[in-house]
Parts: sequence; C-alpha cells; structure tokens
Amino acid sequence: MAASINTNYAAMLAAQNVNATTEMLGGVQQRIATGLKVSSAKDNGAIYGIALRQQATSQSLNAVRESLQRAQSVTDVSLAAGETITDLLVQMKEKALAAIDTTISATDRSALATDFGALRTQINTAANNSGFNGASLISNTGITIQALADDTGTRTITVRAQNLSLGSTVMVVTATTTLGTTATASTALSLVNRSITNVALALANIGTGSKALLNHTTFINKLQDAIDAGVGNIIDADMAKEASRLQSVQAKQQLGFQALAIANQGPSNLLGLFR
Repeated sequence: MAASINTNYAAMLAAQNVNATTEMLGGVQQRIATGLKVSSAKDNGAIYGIALRQQATSQSLNAVRESLQRAQSVTDVSLAAGETITDLLVQMKEKALAAIDTTISATDRSALATDFGALRTQINTAANNSGFNGASLISNTGITIQALADDTGTRTITVRAQNLSLGSTVMVVTATTTLGTTATASTALSLVNRSITNVALALANIGTGSKALLNHTTFINKLQDAIDAGVGNIIDADMAKEASRLQSVQAKQQLGFQALAIANQGPSNLLGLFR
C-alpha cells in the first residue's frame, strides 16, 4: 500500500476496532447493570417476545391465586360455622330425646322446649353470619363460588352453596319445630336426625371443594415459580461470564487506543522522508 498523507488507512481500521470494542463494552456494562442478557427487543427479538408472553402469564397467575385464596377463605368460614351448627344439632337431639320421655313433668318438658328453641335460633344466627367479604356458602342467601383456575379465565373451580338455615332442604328443622308434647318432640327428634345427616353431607361437599382450592393454589404457586425460572433462564445474564468478559473487553479497548495512537503517528513519520 502506498504511503499517503491524505489517507491513513491504518488509523481508520484502528478507529473502527476501537468503536466496535466500545460498543461491545457498552453491551457488557448494560448486562451487568440490568442483570439481563436480553433487556429489549433489539437484543434478541424472538427471545424477548417469548419472555414477554411468559411474564404476562406469570403476572396473570397472581389474580388466579388471589381468587383461589378468597374462595378458600369463604369455605373456611363456612366450614367453621357449619361445625357450630352441627354442635347445635347434637345438643338439640339431646333435648328432643329427653322430651320424649313420658315420665318427665310438663314443667321439665317446657324447660327443654325453651332450651331447644334457643338452640334452634342459634342455627340461623350461625348460618347467616358465616360470610367472608360478603360471600357465604351456607346462609339462606348463599352463593356458589367459582374461583379462577387459569390465566385465561375460562376454567374455574366450583364449590356449591349448601343452605344450612332453618327450613331448607338440608336443614329440615324449621323455625316452628318444638318440644311441646311427646308427639312433637318425637317429630322434632326425627327432623334433627335428618338434619344431622344432611348437614354432615353438605359439609363434606364443602370440605371437598376447599381441598380442591388448596391443592390448586399449591399448583398455581409451583407453576408461577416454574414460569419465572424459565423466563430467567432465557433472559438473565450470567454475571460470572460478564465479569470475565468485562476485563477482556476493557483490555481490548486499551490496546485499541494504543493501536490508534500508533496509526496516527504514520503521517508524521512521512516527514522523515523529506529531511
């Protein structure tokens, strides 16, 4: 190549290398600062798109988990109230059975009827105060719960309402059931026994639904962790490698500046030809 004072090709090459190294150094510094090897679409469009979609899924699962947890709270409160109702029925059975005894006095039977009536009233109190955040499964206005099961919103986990208030198909004891006579006490005992059987089945159904909600919540937590880990695998920077790369690129940049300085001395060296 001819020696030229107008064109310093060596300096141009050295400058190109310095610019490339500086750009490379900027990329390494960005990865170290963000902890990401793919932080924007220009880094890797395909990977960035995959990560964005998976991150959206992971964020959506937060809403699914919250829905499941709310439903779980409703079932827990309803089950607690249902256990109270079961205890009340057991006490009512004891009163009704005692009232059937023909050897007790009318006064004793009246006292039993008073206790029976108080327990009967508490059933509605327990059932109608079993709500969580306005939702109940066992009150006379109970609603069937449908918790979100996935990020599409198309699948749900259903826990059906079980009305445990007086006079329902489950709680066949009514607000007028009493122990006034041995005959009415016998009828009351039959109704209480049927109610105990029905309530046990109703609570079993709610318990099954509660278990399904708990199991699915556990699955959603694991799924979200797996998705987050997968996203990290494709976009997170390997900091050990980046630290090593930083040292290498910095050394390369320094050598590039030295090479550029040497190349820039070329035109001045030509002056020696004219001495």
